[in-house]
Amino acid sequence: MRYQAVWNLAAVISILFITWILATNSSFDVREKAGHFLGFIDKSKFQGTIAEPKCSLTRVCPPDHFALRISSGAANAIGPKICFEGKIIMSYVMNNVGPGLNIVVVNGTNGKVEKFRHFNMFHGKTEEILAYLKEIKPGMIVLVASFEDVTPKMTDEIREVFVGMGSTLIKSVKRRDNWVFAGRAGTENKSPFEKQTVNDDKINIFEGWPDMVEISGCIPRNQTDIKGSS
Repeated sequence: MRYQAVWNLAAVISILFITWILATNSSFDVREKAGHFLGFIDKSKFQGTIAEPKCSLTRVCPPDHFALRISSGAANAIGPKICFEGKIIMSYVMNNVGPGLNIVVVNGTNGKVEKFRHFNMFHGKTEEILAYLKEIKPGMIVLVASFEDVTPKMTDEIREVFVGMGSTLIKSVKRRDNWVFAGRAGTENKSPFEKQTVNDDKINIFEGWPDMVEISGCIPRNQTDIKGSS
């Protein structure tokens, strides 16, 4: 019993001593060591924050890349969705998409969303669509999702603008085809971020409509081969 009392007294003294250290010493190392001795340090507070994948990707993008995910519309019922760096920019839930072309323009260096807009390819003006595309500065990342049909007002000149952004499929996009694309204005490089589903009654998922299409991945920040970039 006497030994037990001695041990209890020693424990109380140790706790009082370490508590005094924690209260009076501002040194992080001293406080951390004392806390570990008592067993109440939350280790998670001292570990680095674990990065989470953005836009529902399966991996975290490198520091010099941006995360993106673009989904086309489904038939004429569900609109497209465009996600960039973990933020949904356009979607049918946000009610800022529509039939035709849905376009987001992003600064290719800092990832800031510069503007976004929907162009009705049934009733819109071709001149207005073309002017908007030509105003996009070199180096800007362009994210595009189709909905319903993009071809009624799609001219060869508009197609050529997308070719100048890295598209290889836009010239083959026809009535009711679904198309998604991420490219860069003023580049000669062909973009790996592009897909198309063809409207074909033999393989259409929906009656009269092809299946939706989606792309996702990590797109690099501005490269040195951008025409007109500083």
